[in-house]
Amino acid sequence: MLKRVIETERLRLRPLHVSDADAFVALHADPRVNRFVGAYSHRQAVERLTAVERQWAERGHGLCAVELRSSGDFIGRSGLQYWEQFDEVELGWTLRAEHWGHGYATEAAQACLEWGFATLDDAYFTALLRPGDEASVRVAERLGFSPRREDLLHGAAVTVYAVDRPAAFRR
Repeated sequence: MLKRVIETERLRLRPLHVSDADAFVALHADPRVNRFVGAYSHRQAVERLTAVERQWAERGHGLCAVELRSSGDFIGRSGLQYWEQFDEVELGWTLRAEHWGHGYATEAAQACLEWGFATLDDAYFTALLRPGDEASVRVAERLGFSPRREDLLHGAAVTVYAVDRPAAFRR
């Protein structure tokens, strides 16, 4: 489990929990954001965040709140999500639209990726990207991901990008 907060130059990442439900709903309420990741009612957010807390407890990883270090403002989420249907761990990122274009997604995802390779035994991590999500494709490519296969997630087409464990993190 992430027992401490991950801090980057500009961001603080900490495990998401049910108390983040209002911020989670607000993040996903923006049509520019939910176009690729969907919207949540408060009840759905509580269910999703309960599952996130369970994943942290059972697997030692999960999704994190992304906060600005300068203000503590919640600006999105990033982290490692286990998908049982693929038996793979996905690196994901979603930010509030007003924080796009500042490099925060790459910064948060890079921190999660490094933490994941340093902490977990997975040989690779994936990024499940919906068609048309070019901004996320650019983030994935900056992080060293490349397309691996086409698949379905919850009935929707995704391109599965992946990045293999770097030599520096080989055990």
